[in-house]
Amino acid sequence: MKIEIWSDIPCPWCYIGKRRFEDALDDFAHKDDVDVQWRSFQLDPSLPDHFDGTETEYLSQTKGMPTAQVRQMFDHVTQQAAGVGLNYDFDSIIVANSFTAHRFLHFAKTHDLMSGAKETLLSGHFEKGRDIGDIDYLAEAGSEIGLDPDEVRRILATDEFSDEVQADISEARALGANGVPFFVIDRKYGISGAQPAEVFSQALETAWEEGQKLTVLAGTPQSAAEDFADGAACGPNGCS
Repeated sequence: MKIEIWSDIPCPWCYIGKRRFEDALDDFAHKDDVDVQWRSFQLDPSLPDHFDGTETEYLSQTKGMPTAQVRQMFDHVTQQAAGVGLNYDFDSIIVANSFTAHRFLHFAKTHDLMSGAKETLLSGHFEKGRDIGDIDYLAEAGSEIGLDPDEVRRILATDEFSDEVQADISEARALGANGVPFFVIDRKYGISGAQPAEVFSQALETAWEEGQKLTVLAGTPQSAAEDFADGAACGPNGCS
């Protein structure tokens, strides 16, 4: 079973959703048969490389939210994060464009290290006040998960993996995703938002059960077998 997860690093619900999904996956009987793939998304592609201000100021200015409302939202999200073992510190967050960090994630993917890279950047951003727009930090993060930091710097000094990031974003829009986190199971089921773990558990069970069933599109199983003998078949772009 293939599960694709679109998310953005500065998205607080994406980290919470990641934890809730992982809790559900840990309890799933067929977890060893699940292929989880992380996909890129940007909530604010217009953000400059760095915003000269705090996270509170950024949201107040760009979303028109009163400061008190922003702080109230932070308190709520911090409580939700604590419920899954995360220690958010909104006062230490560095507001930066996430595009370079997404390119870093795609580079990590070429070494089968994207999952570890994702966890490292999310924790760095929300819990440790690290700068996800800084190449030196990304090189350090790469070193932590087993990447060559000099190679990370070389890659990020170019525009490598920009096309991969843009392709992920375009695909999310084609699937109708206007926000993240967005979970897609076998390109048949979509789950939007950081749902409770039990919602993910039910989705995993449902998708697995449906995936084990044979759907007869026409005739009976016996006549379908006869059709195969005559060379008629359903391919990936046909009847499925």
